[in-house]
Amino acid sequence: MKITVVNGTEKKGVTYKLKEIFLEQFRDNAEITEFYLPKDGPGFCTGCTACFLTYQNLCKDAETVQKIEKALLEADLLVFTSPAYVFHTTGAMKAMLDHFGYRWMSHRPAKEMFGKRAVIITQCLGAGGSSAAKDIKDSLSWWGISYIRKCGFKLMSEIHWDKLPEKKRDAMTKKLTSLAQKMLKIDYSKPAHTGMITKIKFYMVRMLQTGLGKDNPEYTDFKYWKSNGWIDGVRPWRPE
Repeated sequence: MKITVVNGTEKKGVTYKLKEIFLEQFRDNAEITEFYLPKDGPGFCTGCTACFLTYQNLCKDAETVQKIEKALLEADLLVFTSPAYVFHTTGAMKAMLDHFGYRWMSHRPAKEMFGKRAVIITQCLGAGGSSAAKDIKDSLSWWGISYIRKCGFKLMSEIHWDKLPEKKRDAMTKKLTSLAQKMLKIDYSKPAHTGMITKIKFYMVRMLQTGLGKDNPEYTDFKYWKSNGWIDGVRPWRPE
């Protein structure tokens, strides 16, 4: 089993500890690849639109982005972690997700994503965890992932793990361990089920791409959809 983890911060604080508790259940049986942002991630997207209009290799951060993408595509389970910064995910996580805009379903989604499973772990001081998780989930769902589990935690007055009340630490550990054990029971040789919402998005974009292709058969995204057979009868969630 392969797991790819994208950490929204390099800081080894509460979010890091929560992630480690979750991964502990997998370490004996999984190959785990981790990226710590911003160190292992791309710089800010400049909005050059090269990835949309021509080819993603022309991005100034292509080498870094493709290294992360390769790990994501090869993994059986994706894990994203982030503390809430002003009610949202970290800037480093947002910067990385921006670079994968060309992989949104409205452009050139990777067919492998439709069978992926993902877990999002967030923590916040008071509030903001839900919106931080949504920032990440929005991208994952538009990549084609239907199976997304969110696990969020709220801290009320202390942001250092060792200073948290023991009762609070135990409750957080129990919740994460329970989720990990459920994820361990999954047969990862079989792709995750593609949900109705994902399929609706796909068919809406298919209509859009069909129309764009009639106007311009050389349009980059249309050519990609056509080459995958998606304009015709092939679907990314069906076995070939």
